[in-house]
Parts: sequence; structure tokens; C-alpha cells
Amino acid sequence: MDLETGVYQNQAKKGSWRTILSLAFQSLGVVYGDLSTSPLYVYKSTFAEDISHSDTNEEIYGVLSFVFWTLTLVPLLKYVFIVLQADDNGEGGTFALYSLLCRHARVSSLPNCQVADEELSEYKKDSSLKSSIGSRLKSMLERHRVLQRLLLILALIGTCMVIGDGVLTPAISVFSAVSGLELSMSKEHHKYVEVPVACIILICLFSLQHYGTHRVGFLFAPIVMTWLLCISAIGVYNIYQWDRRVYRALSPFYMYEFLKKTQSEGWKSLGGILLCITGSEAMFADLGHFSQLSIKIAFTSIVYPALVLAYMGQAAYLSQHHFSENDYQIGFYVSVPEKLRWPVLIIAVLAAVVGSQAIITGTFSIIKQCSALGCFPRVKIVHTSSKFHGQIYIPEINWILMILCLAVTIGFRDTKRLGNASGLAVITVMLVTTCLMSLVIVLCWNRSVFFAIGFVVFFGAIEALYFSASLIKFLEGAWVPVALSFIFLVCMYVWHYGTIKKYEFEMHNKVSLNWLLSLGPSLGIVRVRGIGIIQTELVSGIPAIFSHFVTNVPAFHQVLVFLCIKSVPVPRVKPEERFLVGHIGPKEYRLYRCIVRYGYRDFHKDDVEFENDLVCSIAEFIRSENTEHDILNEDLGKEEDKMTVVGTRSTANADRIQMREHSEDFECTVGTSEHREITSPPVIQRRKMVRFVLPDSHIDTGTKEELAELMEARESGIAYILGNTYMRAKPGSSVTKRFAIDYGYEFLRRNSRGTTYALNVPHASTLEVGMIYYV
Repeated sequence: MDLETGVYQNQAKKGSWRTILSLAFQSLGVVYGDLSTSPLYVYKSTFAEDISHSDTNEEIYGVLSFVFWTLTLVPLLKYVFIVLQADDNGEGGTFALYSLLCRHARVSSLPNCQVADEELSEYKKDSSLKSSIGSRLKSMLERHRVLQRLLLILALIGTCMVIGDGVLTPAISVFSAVSGLELSMSKEHHKYVEVPVACIILICLFSLQHYGTHRVGFLFAPIVMTWLLCISAIGVYNIYQWDRRVYRALSPFYMYEFLKKTQSEGWKSLGGILLCITGSEAMFADLGHFSQLSIKIAFTSIVYPALVLAYMGQAAYLSQHHFSENDYQIGFYVSVPEKLRWPVLIIAVLAAVVGSQAIITGTFSIIKQCSALGCFPRVKIVHTSSKFHGQIYIPEINWILMILCLAVTIGFRDTKRLGNASGLAVITVMLVTTCLMSLVIVLCWNRSVFFAIGFVVFFGAIEALYFSASLIKFLEGAWVPVALSFIFLVCMYVWHYGTIKKYEFEMHNKVSLNWLLSLGPSLGIVRVRGIGIIQTELVSGIPAIFSHFVTNVPAFHQVLVFLCIKSVPVPRVKPEERFLVGHIGPKEYRLYRCIVRYGYRDFHKDDVEFENDLVCSIAEFIRSENTEHDILNEDLGKEEDKMTVVGTRSTANADRIQMREHSEDFECTVGTSEHREITSPPVIQRRKMVRFVLPDSHIDTGTKEELAELMEARESGIAYILGNTYMRAKPGSSVTKRFAIDYGYEFLRRNSRGTTYALNVPHASTLEVGMIYYV
């Protein structure tokens, strides 16, 4: 969920404490919803079956000691004080770390990168590395494609586990919240009620996603705040009522005693203890919606103390009631005073819904990033708020998540196996973050390699211990995130592999400029009025789809634009740096290349606004074509194109061309014959009139004629020529390649959104040209 990010962050940078505290409060509902509901199921998952009940408190104190130090070392020390510093121009998450590495070590998986992309203001990097080891590591990554693929796969594994967490977190949070019903009905009936109630809540949660969260988002922070105050107050009550010396368990000595006494059973129980840090990754993933300082303040002053008091209170209660034979004595709700159980149950359900909402919207966001970077099939992205562009909804992913979430809830029906599954997903994401962070420390921060080794050894050892404890329960539920992640990983890598092969085919089969010049200004065909936009992935050269079209259609538009919409490894591209425009061939051909650059967090405009920005950028290029300081000389082979950086209309000022559009009515009569005139009733039609408002500067005759022709073409309308390509593996290709291309990629292409949706243009204005690529 995105909030008033721009205004708030700009004010936060100016040091407004009121704004920072406001952001800190709002972050409770977005960032900490999942983490704050973990007390519902941590102790129950830990003591499920691995540790037998005893008359001593050593196991309980040992678990509390593990929970306390895990909360202290991972969310507090690792994320708050270290990982949050590794932001990508204010953005966080797995792909933010990968984006940083792509820019500093040139290991980007995007095929159509340009030197001009490095001139973007957000493309910050330090090319000089002080450490010789760091320089060798950088050159090794840049030379070996295998290492680049391994780095991409590592980032994709973390991403897939986040998607798997988007399935498991709503299930375990909602199911644990409604487990309080077990105290108000008999043991024989409560299990038949919990699952249907949890499923109903989950169905409602996913069904309401398309409305967005901007209408009720203001309720999220108060709900989580109320929940945190509630569990901390209950914790203080239990400490005072049952065991005032429970603070002794904060000593790490009890961790040693716990493992010494329980041995293998205690090691297996670490998979349940791990659940106390579920949602910690959200502090980094949702960094772009808030500021570093606001997230730190919220965690250190509210979330961390409330969670510690809650876990201490549960341990104090268990220290006096662990000897009971009733299985319910391990749950969260038994530590709640009986008179408060129903209000706490309602607050817990609301907090679980808020936490689930956060992970669902986070899943939408990371899939949008993957799709922008060519690692996920095209999906429908709906912006649920016209004011906050970060609030998105993906219908296909929403219903897939709902079906999978209901399946694991009905299939497992208990928090133990759900906890095993969720724990493995969470710790895998953290391990991936630790590995990527060690590279960021050396390549991006330019710090000592020993600091990076210390970071990965210290935190990697902690997370590897929890990972092993989770993996040992593979058959007891932990197989679910592995299976889900494997399926998503295969789909993502196959799509990325097919995208690369498609681009390589287009590069090797692009049309030479000499062939175009041989056609003459008319291109050998009739030039009709209007603008023809040819969509291509190429940033240089003429796509093969154009020659295929020219040889089959005897007419073409008076103005041709080869349009390339591409993503760059930065979160956002400033509007004034959005377009790169250049000529293809001589001016009289009226052929233009326009490269539109978007970051992985950028919002794509609708078709009308995009068309106007495109035409204005071409007009501005025509006017400023001879201005030396605006022109970037690109090394694009023999063409030697000159690409000019042009902003959108929103960045236009008095020195830029403005476009004015209006419609006027005119009468249209039809029908004359040789002997008499037959006139139909006059029909009033609307005709679009386009005018360019030029700044006060000298413009030569040739430029005026070119602008006039562009203006006339815009009035006649815009048509899109899109390539509808089919890919086949070449004869003699390996079995793996044939399976990946002929079946995997083509299956995903047929079942994903087409190119027309990617450009967001009406079907009436599009013409698709089919071709078969043999790769």
C-alpha cells in the first residue's frame, strides 16, 4: 500500500518531526501488521510436539531467551541498523538490492541497456573500488555469464519465496486469530468451526482487493496500534500476576541450557521460534512508502517493546500452567484474562486481516517489479487509486493467491504445519537478503571485504541454524513453499530466457539502414495521413517486423515512429528524462525512434496522455535538434543516431513546445450522381484540431515544415503496428531448449496479456503483424 509518499518524504527530508512521526504511525498498519500478530502462534508452534511438557521452567525460559535474542539480532540489529541503509534511491526489497548490483557491476539481465541509461540522475554508482578484492570480484561478475545467471536466480528465489509467503501468511494469521473460538466451545466442535470461519474471512479479504485500500487504509495503523497496546498490557498483567522474575530468561545462558536439555527436539523447535520474526522483511521491502527514520522510530519505540512484553507475559503464564494436560494451555488466548477474550479475539482478527492485506499488496508490488524487469509474464495491473499510484491490484495473481491460500488452510487445519511452511519461506528470504547484502557492502558501499564476510558469517550462521530446523520438517508442511517457489521460479526463468532469446533474434535479423535508404523518401509505397507507431524492443536498428509489413501492405503513414518502451534498473525515471528521441535516416523520410524509459516502480500513463507526451517529445526534438547540449551521441552501429533527452509535457516550461487540442464541428454531406445531386442529411461530426505553441525563438523553414507535418499527422490520428510473434526452437536444438521455448514460453505467452495491453491502446487503433521466430 502506498501513502502520500511524495509529499511526506519531501517534508521528511527537510527534517519535519511532525511528518516523520506521522509516517512512523502510518507504517504500523503497512509494515508491522504481520510481525505484530506473530505472538498468536509462536509458542503454540514451538511447543506443538517437539518438546514434551515438563514440571520445570527451563524449556519455557529457553524459548523466551531465543525469541528475545532473535528479535534483537535480526529485525533490530540486521534490518534497522544495517539493511535499511542499502536503499535504491529510497526503495527497498530483494529487487532493490539486485538493481544496485546491476548498476555497479554491469550484471543487468535486461537485454536492451544503453550507455545513455547511466546518465539518468537516479543511476548513481561509484565506479572506483578501493579494495583490490572488490575490483576482482566486480570484474569476475562482469566476465562470467554463469555468475550473472546465478545472481539472477538467487534474486528470483527470494522473490518466489515472498510470493509463497503471500499465500501462507494470510492463512496462518487468520487461522491463528480465529483459534480463540476453541475456548468458547467444546473440543469436539471447535475444529469444525475454525476452518470455515477462517475460509470465509480469507474469501472476503481477497474479494475486496479490487476496491483498493485507500478508502480504509487510514484504519490500519489504529488497528495495529490497538493490538500492540493490547498484547503489551496483557503481557505486563501476566508478568505481574504469574512470574515477576521472568526477566531472567533474557539471559543467553538459558538458550544454552535449553539446547543442552532438549537436544534434537529443541533444535527442531527452532522452526516455531523462527515465526517471531515473520514480517521483518517488510521493513525493508516497504521502505519506498516511508522514510528510514520513520520505520526505525516505529520499531524501536513501539513494536519491539510491545512484542518483548507480549512474549514475556506468555512465558510468565506458561511457567505456572505448563504442567496442565490440556493442549489449549499452550495457545495465546489462554494467557488472556477470561473477561477480555472476546474483545481481544475481535482485535486479533482485525490485526490479522491488516497483516494479510500488507503481504498481499506487497506481493502485487514485487510481481509488478518482476514484470517490469522482464522476469514475469505480462499481467493486468489495475491502479486502485488515481491519487496514490503505488496502490495496485493484479486480478490473476489475486485469485491464484486466494485459491492456494484456501487450499493450505483446508489441507493443514492447524498452526503447526502452517508454521513450518511459513517459517521456511521467511528464513529463505532473509538468507537471500544476507547474501545480496554482502555483495552490496563490497561493490556498492565500497567497504572492506572483511566487513562483508563478518556480516554474512554472523547473520548467515543464525539464519542457517533456523533454516536447517525448518528444512528438517520438509514433510510436515515445509514442502509447500518449496513447491510453490519452484513452480514460480521455473515460470519466471523460462519467461526471462524466452525474452532474451527473442531480443537476440531481433538484433540478428534487424533491417539495415542501407535497405531503408534504397527505398527512397516514400519507402516505395504510398504514404497516407496519420502517425504510425511500430512497437519494438530494439533500441537500435529497424525491426524485421517492419520489412515484413512493408512487403505485404502497399501503404504506410506519413510519419513513422519506432517506439521502444523499456525498463531500466532504477526505481523511477524523472519525467524530464523519460524520452530519448532521434531521427532514422534523412529528415525527409519522417522516421523517428522514440525510447521511453520507465523504472521498476514507475506508473504507466493511459493511452491518451501517453500519446500526447509522445507527440510533444517528437516536436521538441524537431525544434531542438541542432542544440548541441541536449544531444547524446549514441554508438548504435552504422546508423550513428543522435538521441535527444526530452521530458514529458508535465515538465514543459516557457522554453518548451506546448500542444493544444480542441475539437470543432463541421457538416458532412454525402452523395452526387451524374444526372442529379442526391444529398444526405448533414451530419455534424467532431474533428480534432492540434496546435503547437512554440516558444519565442528562431525556427528555420525546414523545422516549421516538419512540425506542420507532424501536427497534420496527429490530427489524422495514431495507429499502432504491433508484432504478434511466435517462437520456435531451431531444428537440432537440445531437448531442454525445445521444452523451454516451444512449450514453456509459448504457453506463458498465450496465457498472459498481449502487447496491446502493455501499450494500453484501444483495439480499433491497432494492427498486429504475425511472424515466427526460430531461435
